[in-house]
Amino acid sequence: MVAAAKLIGSGLATIGVGGGAIGAGLIFSSLISGTSRNPSLKNELFSLAILAFSLVEAVALFCLMIAFLILFAF
Repeated sequence: MVAAAKLIGSGLATIGVGGGAIGAGLIFSSLISGTSRNPSLKNELFSLAILAFSLVEAVALFCLMIAFLILFAF
């Protein structure tokens, strides 16, 4: 029973990884849209997109870390 609860809990904790993938797609689609509208801001938009991507992926990695903690620490 405890093993089943661990698997269910870790599966629910990995939902955030999918959110990170969606967020990364939205960030880079906005980068492409913004660059096509104003090409002179390409460098500034790219640096902001990389910053946003790193923050989104950090949240996804935190979700993955929690899933591994549920599986292997408890």
